[in-house]
Amino acid sequence: MNSKLRESSRRLEDAVCDITVLAGEGKVLPLKKGQILRLIDVCGNQSGDVQIYNAHDRSERYSAPNTITAQANTMIELGTVIRSNDGRAMLTVIADTCGEHDTLGSGCSAEGNVVRYTGKTRYMHSCRDTFVRALIDYGMDKRDQTCNLNFFTKVILDDSGRLEFADGISGPGKYIEMRVEMDILFLLSDCAQLNNPCNDYNPTPIRMAVFDA
Repeated sequence: MNSKLRESSRRLEDAVCDITVLAGEGKVLPLKKGQILRLIDVCGNQSGDVQIYNAHDRSERYSAPNTITAQANTMIELGTVIRSNDGRAMLTVIADTCGEHDTLGSGCSAEGNVVRYTGKTRYMHSCRDTFVRALIDYGMDKRDQTCNLNFFTKVILDDSGRLEFADGISGPGKYIEMRVEMDILFLLSDCAQLNNPCNDYNPTPIRMAVFDA
């Protein structure tokens, strides 16, 4: 078996929380230290864009630079420690049947839609807008967004510095499982991007299952 892949022994029927997030929707999940979170790509090749915050001090949040620097790798994969802007561990990847997940491609936005897909797409759904709607309930706003993670998505960085989405890295039922290293707020935007061929122009659900330690 690929050394980047590892299945979990946990059974979904033992989950203490099991939520399906539809494309275009967002969900904030409060998680306790020691819990296990499994993200499941229900139909395959669906991007799950994520922001992560310390539940007790929301100024501490996921940091792409600290995560990348600590492991000298731009991908989230088995064994990755996802780190905050204070350099502390937030999540650790303990099982993964997909293989690689992106830290480089920012969540889609109205402005990004215009740049990439023309002005006709400005007001289509975007993860940045979904983040804002979800953060309002926690007293946060657009300024509290950071560079996000993109689960089940791979962005290739070539020698000239160009970024390119890779197609077909995930599949139906593939998942990533992470151990929670501090109390966090885990914000998922199930990307509703209709203009990117990575999801075959068909956004689909992502399932979130939580297990106690």
